[in-house]
Amino acid sequence: MIFLFFARIVIAVCVFALFISVAVNFTRAKQNAEVEKSKKSIVETGTMTMFFVVFLLALKSNVLLAIPQVEIGRTVMSLIGALIVVVGCAVNILGRFRLGDNWSNQIKIYKDHTLITTGVYAIVRHPLYASIIWMFYGASVTYFNVLAFLAVTVIFVPFMYYRAKQEEEMLSERFPSYKEYRKKVGMFFPKILGGAEK
Repeated sequence: MIFLFFARIVIAVCVFALFISVAVNFTRAKQNAEVEKSKKSIVETGTMTMFFVVFLLALKSNVLLAIPQVEIGRTVMSLIGALIVVVGCAVNILGRFRLGDNWSNQIKIYKDHTLITTGVYAIVRHPLYASIIWMFYGASVTYFNVLAFLAVTVIFVPFMYYRAKQEEEMLSERFPSYKEYRKKVGMFFPKILGGAEK
């Protein structure tokens, strides 16, 4: 099916672009910057890459597939999934550019750290994590793979939540305005309704 093939090519290009942008982050990371506060986290680029391998194995296993019986259904799901991946990839790269020198593989607050709340950070508080979640879900839909979808939901999302909460604790201590920002902007998904988020 041509649409499924096209969707899978788009996903592969997006994943390649994401890995390039991560490599750029590592080359531009502050090596000699003064760190005000830091915390090691089990959730970092290495463990996220390990999950990526698990995710690929789930996709390749063809276990728990939910393939629509009608071709138009397969086409629509493939295109929707690919679109989610493209949006996720764009948000991730834009988020990395916006974050700039504040990026770190581990959790760090630099002496000259700035709070970023504009661009994609006005849509979600953690666009780098959110966008990867979106990309995994989009690929699961494109490949009709329930096992991959469940792996993202049960393993990846909780780990991203854990890492995000660790960061938010430090950001709240450093920036008094962070509490108000949390009320307005969702963690991984845009906030539709008002109200504070945990």
